[in-house]
Amino acid sequence: MGLFRKAALTVARGLGLTDRALVSWLAGESSHAGESVTVETALTLDAVWACARLVSQTIATLPLPLYERDGQGRSRVAPEHPLYRVLHDRPNAEMTAVEFWQALFACKLLWGNGFAEIVRGANDRVVALIPMRPDRVQITREIDGTLTYRHTHQGLTQVLSEDQVLHLKGFSLDGQVGMSAIAAGRHSLGTAMGAERAAGSIFKNGMRPSGVLTAPAYLTPEQRKDARSYVEKFEGARNTGKVPLLEGGWDFKSLSLPPEDAQLLETRGFNVEVVCRWFGVLPVMIGHMDKATAWGTGLEQMNLWFLTYTLRSHLKAAEQAIRTKCLSPVEQRRFFAEFNVEGLMRADSKGRAELYRAEVTNALSTPNEIRARENKPPLPGGDQLFMQGAMLPIDKLGTVQPTAAEKQLDDALAALAAERAATRLIPSGATLEH
Repeated sequence: MGLFRKAALTVARGLGLTDRALVSWLAGESSHAGESVTVETALTLDAVWACARLVSQTIATLPLPLYERDGQGRSRVAPEHPLYRVLHDRPNAEMTAVEFWQALFACKLLWGNGFAEIVRGANDRVVALIPMRPDRVQITREIDGTLTYRHTHQGLTQVLSEDQVLHLKGFSLDGQVGMSAIAAGRHSLGTAMGAERAAGSIFKNGMRPSGVLTAPAYLTPEQRKDARSYVEKFEGARNTGKVPLLEGGWDFKSLSLPPEDAQLLETRGFNVEVVCRWFGVLPVMIGHMDKATAWGTGLEQMNLWFLTYTLRSHLKAAEQAIRTKCLSPVEQRRFFAEFNVEGLMRADSKGRAELYRAEVTNALSTPNEIRARENKPPLPGGDQLFMQGAMLPIDKLGTVQPTAAEKQLDDALAALAAERAATRLIPSGATLEH
């Protein structure tokens, strides 16, 4: 009784007896299918797990460097800034950057919000980011208009101001708290969970999920116990195919349709597409290959669609949150964080070669910048920009003077032609084309 009271008090301190999250914590959100839908139960669906894992892990593996503007429209990586190491390498003493961002974006996808405590050191510099589970955080609007974040963990409540929390919001109607895809889609997810439960029951009961054994007369309690122990020998998927022997006038009547008639498999496949809509993921990207392919040119277009319509909103929101919460107003004019999506857009070797050639010949990138993308060392003279010189405005044709090298080549060819004419190697008056 003491342990139960302690647990109840801990929950009450963190959530409050009138908090909607308390009801969700105790019983989960109700659904039309009668299934209790919470983040934990929803993750038992392979489609929910795959969508959350795909988006969070993809973003976590993208490099997140800190850049500095030079005042002339150019920017460079700023590894000397203390925030660079926190964002790019080690957000805290226990996590790598990939682990931290994966956890933060997974919370945002499942709960609609991702929270991280901002730990500051000397000169108000950010020295660490510590993630906080959204189901343990309560947001309160104070009288003065500021936001207060109360984080409850292991019976202790920590009160943080809005400047001490990096808050990544999902789709929101008020701009203060993001909406959870699990809570908003509880009816769709509940239906999918009900289909999974029905499929499991079919296999558990040996592909004949329900039926009636008809006895010739009323049974005594001992006879019912013996009948139950006898029927259990033929239940379960491993006992499918066994033929029971019914004695004394017993009869079995099936009350269910076979799985192929009930189209259970088609229903489960449709549920995968429904779950993907809630997370903005193409079904083919989580292994649902019924109507699409991930080979050939479709792969590049699929990656572009994924980046444009799924990842871009997450990346941009995180970059702006980092700028406003982790940089001072003065630093915001010079520094900014930006995810590097070059790896997602990398095509095959032939496509990359054509892209690099176009960038170099049109003075968009230097050869050493291209080599850096391929993790190759720089070469002498490779830091200059090059431009094709053969293209001229149409009104300048015939007016451009030849270069010294071109004039020297023309003179040499003319002298050679004159010498050959003098020695009668070619008829008089002929020219040597080049």
